[in-house]
Amino acid sequence: MAMKTISFLSIISFLALTLSLVIASDPSPLQDFCIGVNTPANGGLHNARAVNNAVGSNVTGVNVNNLPGLNTLGISLVRIDYGVNGQNPPHTHPRATEILVVQQGTLFVGFVSSNGDGNRLFTKTLNKGDVFVFPEGLIHFQANVGRSPAVAFAALSSQNPGVVTIANTVFGSNPPINPNVLARAFQLDPKVVIDLQNKF
Repeated sequence: MAMKTISFLSIISFLALTLSLVIASDPSPLQDFCIGVNTPANGGLHNARAVNNAVGSNVTGVNVNNLPGLNTLGISLVRIDYGVNGQNPPHTHPRATEILVVQQGTLFVGFVSSNGDGNRLFTKTLNKGDVFVFPEGLIHFQANVGRSPAVAFAALSSQNPGVVTIANTVFGSNPPINPNVLARAFQLDPKVVIDLQNKF
């Protein structure tokens, strides 16, 4: 009887250990991979992009929307071109952590921790080859602080990370957010809020 109990307990222990190892791994994707047959190429990321907009930067993304082969793989990539004094303004990716590497130039980068962590600002000045990580969902930015154009590449941990540009979202919503709501939130005169809304 004691031998049967020991054997039974050994088998249960082995199964429990095996099951916990299986559960600890990432879930399998819905499919092994997806090849984008007959999908037009997006032009690649080797050429500089024009930065003739108000913020002085251009973000070129490679995600599941323009490269179907990324479907279920959980990654995407962007190239960011910055003019002199250009910036990638404060924004967030609700579905992805981002790792950025500077290919050319000098960038001042940072992110802000969440409200529960005291809204602490983490910043660093990056030069060619330097790397910085922006945690998922946190507001972050990059600004070209060099005397020439800059280029960076970033990988994101989602096939479709999403992007919410803070100023565009708050002041450029359609329809506009009531100026009194924003005036109180930002502690500004409603006329200033209306002026900002007109810019976006």
